[in-house]
Amino acid sequence: MRMVALVNFQDELKKRTDEIESVIASYLPVEEGFAKTMAEAMNYSVLAGGKRLRPMLILETLRMFGGDENIAYPFMAAMEMIHTHSLVHDDLPALDNDDYRRGRLTTHKVYGEAMGVLSGVALLNFAYEVMLTAFDKADTQESQAYVIQALKVMSHKTGLYGMLGGQSVDVENDGKPMSREMIDYIYENKTSALIEASMMTGAILGGAAAEETATVEKAAKNIGLAFQIQDDILDVTSTAEELGKPIHSDEKNHKTTYVTLMGIGKASQQVKALSDEAVALLEGLNKKNEFLFTLLKELVGRRK
Repeated sequence: MRMVALVNFQDELKKRTDEIESVIASYLPVEEGFAKTMAEAMNYSVLAGGKRLRPMLILETLRMFGGDENIAYPFMAAMEMIHTHSLVHDDLPALDNDDYRRGRLTTHKVYGEAMGVLSGVALLNFAYEVMLTAFDKADTQESQAYVIQALKVMSHKTGLYGMLGGQSVDVENDGKPMSREMIDYIYENKTSALIEASMMTGAILGGAAAEETATVEKAAKNIGLAFQIQDDILDVTSTAEELGKPIHSDEKNHKTTYVTLMGIGKASQQVKALSDEAVALLEGLNKKNEFLFTLLKELVGRRK
């Protein structure tokens, strides 16, 4: 499959990221009233920057199948809120106890620990309020059915049997030796589940058949695993300036990772194998989106 030229891709990536930023900003809460501080903390967290990978995967997967992009906008904004909520809570003293993320102070360092907890919960709840507005854009029974199906996927993949379940096992075993099986469970749920939810939501809203959505789910699982393993590698090989957050945090917190289990070399091989399989699965769908395929290739070779 022909990939988008790298120089043109970087320009296009910035353009599409800026467009997604505008979509996300349009759904943020208004900073007013007695709960103004919470709204400010929520917006501070969401507007901290980042790759906007997950909303981008929703949109680009939808484009691969076709369909109305407008119906995806609430899901794109909501996904970033859900992802941000997990980061806000990850940074708290009770978990990773990080002072910086993306080059600036974490939410609890600016607004206090209590507001860090509350604003994280508020982001998760507000995400569902936002997703429900997709029904306002669904003007046919078919599109309404797509929205319901996407909501089911988002709810499942972000909850006990997805992201939050993975986080709980990670926290419960923090600092303890872990098996490869347990690490895979954590990675498949804490990280892959949101990638799966994003790409599956895009496929569903784009009108993909059930078999096609299942293939997308499998590919997204591989992408999520590769993404997290690459994160492990960068924690050892990158710099704080490149990552925008402290390095060697896994070592500091005595975390078992793919790097500690098998070394950087084998971990890098695993990243390549997983990403290659993911692209092959998506290629087998015979759908076109060169930008999406290039994006997936770039993700696993990233330095930040």
